[in-house]
Amino acid sequence: MPIGELARRSGVAASALRFYEAEGLIHGSRSPSGRRQYPRDTLRRVAFIRAGQRVGLSLDELRQALAGLPEGRTPTKADWERLARHWHALLDERLALLQRLRDTLGGCIGCGCLSLKACALYNPDDAVAARGPGARRLMWGEPL
Repeated sequence: MPIGELARRSGVAASALRFYEAEGLIHGSRSPSGRRQYPRDTLRRVAFIRAGQRVGLSLDELRQALAGLPEGRTPTKADWERLARHWHALLDERLALLQRLRDTLGGCIGCGCLSLKACALYNPDDAVAARGPGARRLMWGEPL
C-alpha cells in the first residue's frame, strides 16, 4: 500500500509515518519508481503505536515491543495479548501516579521547591532535593 493510502486509512500524517519508519517502528520498501510501499499489516502496527502513545508509552517502549514481533507476517491476536500483558503493570503504575497527582495537585506535588507555604512543614530545609531532581515524592510514591 502506498504511503498516501496508509496515511488516509490510519489517520496518521505521511510525515509521521516517515518518522515511524526512520525510528524503526514500521518497515516499508520502495516501488520501482522509488515510492514508499507498506504491507497491509502496517495498519495494525500504526494503530498499535497510536494507542500506545495515547496511554503514555514512549516510542522506545513501543519500538522494543514491535521489535519482538515476527517480520513478514501479520501480528496475531496472541502477539497483541502478550504485549498487553507485558504493559499491564506499567500502565497500573502510571494510573496510580496520575491518581496521586490528581489527589494532590491542589496542594503540594512533592518537588522540594519550597514555593508553597506548606513546604516548610513537609520539606524543611528542602531536604527532598538531596534525593534528586523532579517531583520526588510524587513520582516515587513517597508520603506527601
